[in-house]
Amino acid sequence: MTNGLHTLALATPTLLQGLPVELPVSLDVAVVLVIIAVVFVLFVTQPVPIDATAVGLVVALVLLGEWTGVSPEQAVSGFSNPATLTVLAMFVLSEGVRRTGVIQILTRKLIAFAGDNEFRQLLATVTLSGPPGGVVSNVSVVAVLIPAIMNLARQTKTSPSKLLIPLSFASMLGGMLTVVGTITNLLASEVWVQVGGPDAQPFALLEFTHLGAIVLLVGIVYLLTVGRYLTPARIEPAGSPTDAFGMTDYLTDVVVMEDSPLVGSRVGELGEEDLDLDVFQIVRGNRTLAHGLGSERIQAGDVLSVRADQETLQEVIEQGHLQLLPEVMEAATEDDAPLPPGFSPQRHGWESLDTEHSGSPAEDEASSEDTEEDGDETEETSDEEIELTEVVLLPGPWSSRRSGVTDFERDYDVTVLALRRGDEVIRQRLREVRLQAGDVILVQASDQVLDRIARDTNVAIAGEDRWEEFDRSKIPIALGILAGALGLAALDVLTLMVSALTGVAAMFFTGILTPEDAYEAIDWEVIFMVAGVIPLGIAVEASGTADLIADLIVSVSVLLPVIAVLGLFYLGTAIITEMVSNSASVVLMLPIGVGVASQLGANPFAFAMAVTFAASTPLLTPVGYQTNLMVYGPGGYKFTDFARVGAPLQLILTVVTTAGIAYFWGL
Repeated sequence: MTNGLHTLALATPTLLQGLPVELPVSLDVAVVLVIIAVVFVLFVTQPVPIDATAVGLVVALVLLGEWTGVSPEQAVSGFSNPATLTVLAMFVLSEGVRRTGVIQILTRKLIAFAGDNEFRQLLATVTLSGPPGGVVSNVSVVAVLIPAIMNLARQTKTSPSKLLIPLSFASMLGGMLTVVGTITNLLASEVWVQVGGPDAQPFALLEFTHLGAIVLLVGIVYLLTVGRYLTPARIEPAGSPTDAFGMTDYLTDVVVMEDSPLVGSRVGELGEEDLDLDVFQIVRGNRTLAHGLGSERIQAGDVLSVRADQETLQEVIEQGHLQLLPEVMEAATEDDAPLPPGFSPQRHGWESLDTEHSGSPAEDEASSEDTEEDGDETEETSDEEIELTEVVLLPGPWSSRRSGVTDFERDYDVTVLALRRGDEVIRQRLREVRLQAGDVILVQASDQVLDRIARDTNVAIAGEDRWEEFDRSKIPIALGILAGALGLAALDVLTLMVSALTGVAAMFFTGILTPEDAYEAIDWEVIFMVAGVIPLGIAVEASGTADLIADLIVSVSVLLPVIAVLGLFYLGTAIITEMVSNSASVVLMLPIGVGVASQLGANPFAFAMAVTFAASTPLLTPVGYQTNLMVYGPGGYKFTDFARVGAPLQLILTVVTTAGIAYFWGL
């Protein structure tokens, strides 16, 4: 197999040289450009998980090493690279701080301050999400704040859409306060060491804090003024999750009558009749059944909680001899009509109705015996509180999973009633939907299940008071460890990688985290992606691709002053980042920026800073950055809403950042 690949590799240049058409660029550059194009398409379309694409990239760079200039050792160097290990350590440190509950405490205090005043709500949102983004993962901050903001909006009858884009943008801008604020910053530091020349050093922890603070302040002022009026209210103020999903006319309780042909049928068989009908709960006597309903047989007197459109519901009622619960109650009250056997009116709040309506004494006795036989199960299910709540799928695992609604229901032991993806609410044919990161799911589940889901770092649950239980006594320890790790790096006592790993060890030895907690906190997809794209930067530089693209940029901008070229380079990087990952954008554009600076006789570090800031703050689409994707579904936004709010801010930041770079580091 290896010999075959080697033979193919040796034969390829001979075959290409024999082509009648001469390539406009060198073969090395052509190969690298093809690899870049394929990787970008795979990153955008994601037919396979991103981490799989990253591993494939490493393999391709090695197999085509004769033209990419990447040796096997260089291809896997990303896995031991300081940037990769620092990213890994920061995931763990952020989780350690999160597990103390300090972010939740601050959230509650600021929500109390905001009240029902929309401006103060917005001020609290950007204040809490911006500055912490410089030291704690902005993804973690946004994951905590999304459910808090959704609850605040519901309680104060405010549209959550007015707050969620500002939440994402502020957290993104806050990430520019320090090198550890974003993964992109850390990767840019490593690429700068590779391409910046023999004297290039990794970015210091506070390398660009002064400019980052200006950028954050400008962004906050914009979001509180112009951005406030540009941000749309896509979701109408709602008092409950069902209102927010427009589900009021789709959730109904029906009673199975004694002569119904559905008696004896399994719940799962209803879906086989090509009806868009979901049974998500059965009330049977004093019991509530909400789990494993597919195999449950329907009995007379059952109250089925169903989700269906009006046409389907009418069809089922007519053909299945079902009646709406209010109609059964009304008939029993006004017309003294008998209730179906097994039906318990007290269970539905009708204490005035006598159980003598519910059938013959023999039937009542049988029902009682059934209840006794169930024993502990009856006691357990009757005490369970069933709730409706919204669950947000966070980026990371959900970006690469190919799970459907049925898989989610099985894995999390819930019933899915509706799904929101951007501005689209999906209520029909739910079982055919493939889940994506950023989706918001309306689920029904017991209290115990929701408590368990609240501890899952792959989702955010928007339930009131649905907070994890934390050991508050460890807040000073966790914050001290984080401050110590960052302080050692800021004072150059230790390198950033070593100080971050030292902080991780301290989290373990103080008992704040276990190794198992740390493994779960790490987004391994990101780790593989960072490790995979680092050797791509080596190929871009070694093959001459960076120099070629730099030549083209210089040739078309020869009449422009350097500061104008810097500004256009910033804006171009921001636009490219919207189409590919931040990491890939940095790896591609930073070597090109250094090449452009060299040909213009400008300061290469200035162009490196432009790439770093632009790649870390893409504001135009929901897929440009993780936090944008996280608020896309909860805010009910249209795809273009991000450009509507973000485009003016992107232009403002282009001017501010370019001027700031010229002032602080010179051209």
